[in-house]
Amino acid sequence: MKLHDCKMAPNPRRARIFLAEKGINVEKVEHSILAGETCGAAYLKINSWGTVPALELDDGTVIREAPAIFRYIEAEHPSPNLLGTNPKEAAEIESWERFAELQGMGAIGEFFRNQTEALAGRGLPGPSKLDLIPALVERGKTRAAWFYSQLDDQLGKTEYLGSKQYSVADITAQCAVDFGNAVSLGIPDNCKNVKRWHKAVSARASASA
Repeated sequence: MKLHDCKMAPNPRRARIFLAEKGINVEKVEHSILAGETCGAAYLKINSWGTVPALELDDGTVIREAPAIFRYIEAEHPSPNLLGTNPKEAAEIESWERFAELQGMGAIGEFFRNQTEALAGRGLPGPSKLDLIPALVERGKTRAAWFYSQLDDQLGKTEYLGSKQYSVADITAQCAVDFGNAVSLGIPDNCKNVKRWHKAVSARASASA
């Protein structure tokens, strides 16, 4: 298998951490988002959506998007379980994983992308030509603050986000928070529960993936 990757981006890091938690080593092929490589002709032949991560199987099948990669890998390698051990737990994990992607990575991405000149004409991931919108910088900042507050409330009740055990919800939230730290939208001082949780997940071996 090959993982089509971009080391600096939070979205493919989700897949790297997931694979590391499973103890699976795959070949990683780097494609620079900032340099426009994910929108270049060579990569679009692999993934016409122009996004990373994408997992290329040995038979040539390409699995696009991190959640689809999670499901495939979990089905092939069920231990350790990262998607939930029963329907209720799986639903709770998926809801928090979805929240972390849309309201965490989405908000911070909105903040970062719309003020980054290297991404001019690429207002959203993929090959479509979309203008940056400066007004979305402040909106992304506001959304990120709400994301952190929701995480802090939940982590005041549970050790991990979607379950008593570490799961894919924690992986996506961790990638969102680390992305925020990298672009000056780090954990607010009043979010003590998020800080406790972030210290714990950052100590896992997979955090370096």
